[in-house]
Amino acid sequence: MSATPLLELRGIDKSFGPVQVLRNVDLTVNPGEVTALVGDNGAGKSTLVKCISGIYSSDGGEVLFDGRPVHIGGPRDAAALGIEVVYQDLALCDNLDIVQNMFLGREKRSGLVLDEPTMEQMAAETLAGLSVRTVKSLRQHVSSLSGGQRQTVAIAKAVLWNSRVVILDEPTAALGVAQTAQVLELVRRLADNGLAVVLISHNMNDVFAVSDQIAMLYLGQMVAQLKTSDVTHAQVVELITAGRSGGLGLAGDNGNGNGKRDTQTTETTTSAGADA
Repeated sequence: MSATPLLELRGIDKSFGPVQVLRNVDLTVNPGEVTALVGDNGAGKSTLVKCISGIYSSDGGEVLFDGRPVHIGGPRDAAALGIEVVYQDLALCDNLDIVQNMFLGREKRSGLVLDEPTMEQMAAETLAGLSVRTVKSLRQHVSSLSGGQRQTVAIAKAVLWNSRVVILDEPTAALGVAQTAQVLELVRRLADNGLAVVLISHNMNDVFAVSDQIAMLYLGQMVAQLKTSDVTHAQVVELITAGRSGGLGLAGDNGNGNGKRDTQTTETTTSAGADA
């Protein structure tokens, strides 16, 4: 495992008018690992992801990619670095087939016409590389797929373009037990293939099942980022709902998120990153 995080955020701030949504947020994402990003509703998870993906520009802080400072001015900059996001709505077109969805907006051409054989071959290779066996035909319309299959197509679409960081927003929401298990296996497989995966989820069972690290947001602040094996389910819940748990989290927090991180939390987080 590389000692240098693939993606690192330092001191990210973001405000909308007088409302500060993110305050001095740090985050490290390592290749070959699943980093779970958790927090209560309104904690700033979606805003942070949109800053990473270039939809929002941050007001302050620094982004490092592969150890080098980078500026993400828009989604194209993020895509050029290899950062892809699979949003909760999946952004798939029901009236198009799997191949058409995977190449939507990035179609391969042969002269003036679409290069259908090449696109179909690349789609098949991508799905095979992810060991996806639940799809019967690449030419079936997305409208005919189950929720788990749709999620699989959306993830395959994200990794098709030599992605290095894949951010998944609630990938198991509204899925049944069997479909959830399939998607979680796929998430773990992405990391095992060397990608850096950021998993946003409210489901703590899913988080503990597949993640290597857990980053916890509380009212726009990153209160801790720890190895999954070093924290309990109860501690995570306390950290994302109250900002602290025992010696972990914000010191002197007054209930509005204006506290500071305990030294113990910072040291533990640093140690977790160094051990990863």
